[in-house]
Amino acid sequence: MSGDALGEVIIEITRVGDVQRVAAVHVATGIEVVVQAPANAALADVRMLVLKKLERALSADDTPPPADRPGKIV
Repeated sequence: MSGDALGEVIIEITRVGDVQRVAAVHVATGIEVVVQAPANAALADVRMLVLKKLERALSADDTPPPADRPGKIV
């Protein structure tokens, strides 16, 4: 998926000291992802990073792990 294939995405960039917080919300599903980057990072780079993270979040398979795995699910 590219940025166009995702559909409508809202990107918010907030600078906090030496860091910029970049949030992206997929309008159709309401799924939000957030990344932090240095304040001097290129705008194109942080946009690409947050869009890739959003693509991954949208394609994530939320099925629980197989029952034969040890441990507890909390």
